[in-house]
Amino acid sequence: MKNSLVSGVRALAFGAAALALATTAAVADGHLDLKGKTIGVAVVGTQHFWDREAFNGALDTVRKLGGEVVPVDGGRDNQVHADNHDILLNNKVDAVISILGDGAVEPKFEALKNAGIPVFTVDHLSPHGVNNTTSDNYYMGTTIGRYMADAIGGEGKVAIFNAFEGALRICGIRAGLWKYVMQDYPGIEIMQPELAEEFANAPEDARKKTLDLLAANPKGTIDAIHVGCWDQPAIGVVQALEEAGRTEIKVTALDGGPETLEIMAEEGSPFVANVAQQPRKIGSTAAMNVARHFHGETLLPQTFVEVKPVNGPEEAKAVYKELGYGELN
Repeated sequence: MKNSLVSGVRALAFGAAALALATTAAVADGHLDLKGKTIGVAVVGTQHFWDREAFNGALDTVRKLGGEVVPVDGGRDNQVHADNHDILLNNKVDAVISILGDGAVEPKFEALKNAGIPVFTVDHLSPHGVNNTTSDNYYMGTTIGRYMADAIGGEGKVAIFNAFEGALRICGIRAGLWKYVMQDYPGIEIMQPELAEEFANAPEDARKKTLDLLAANPKGTIDAIHVGCWDQPAIGVVQALEEAGRTEIKVTALDGGPETLEIMAEEGSPFVANVAQQPRKIGSTAAMNVARHFHGETLLPQTFVEVKPVNGPEEAKAVYKELGYGELN
């Protein structure tokens, strides 16, 4: 059952990747463009690296394809993000790319669809959208689960920061698949209660909560700390472990932004595994899918963009370079 699920997801991702490559070739040949089109691009916020990169990837690609852009930023307020879609509706844009957000966006998507304005989402699968561009969150959750389990020898006590499993679909998939993998390791115990990080100033919030966790659990009683949906809290987790002299505890997380890859690449870092996304490529792919739609192509409900598993410092250095962040010694 597990193997067939993972294999099916990988096959779907491979097919979507092939479509993305075909689209890139078509752009290079001049067969796709957005000339004469105005595209609204709405992002939930630009404070977080991932969100900002996806937003800029979409903006740059729409412009590269000859389209005009109406950008709106929700400032990391989900309701403001949702209401920004009214601005795009009133501007009578030709299509909308919407990046992240919670259920508040759904009636806005429905209104856009009813007005004949197609909606293309990023990391938010919607019944009102034409296509959702995302990473393979199923693969991310299972992969980080295996890496973490291997790092602690398949047994031990693990704490998890997991504030958003029930609030955001992608977080539910990632954390849910991680827990599913943990069922294969009867020697691993997930500590209760689960920890809940704040989004605002996540590193500092996670640092304080990790210090509290360590104070209540002496050395030898915690083997790993996992961040279930993203990796900004992991920065604070590592800081707390270093402050407390508890760097024997392994840290794992998801997203693979440049800051966390830098920490992973440090000699002796407790941050041992991650899965890096390509947010700029995700935003760019969403924009290319808009062009494909207007050129009469039929899109799959979801387009999966390749992720980069990162296991250990050498892979952190290699992925950092591959994603264009520079060189790490």
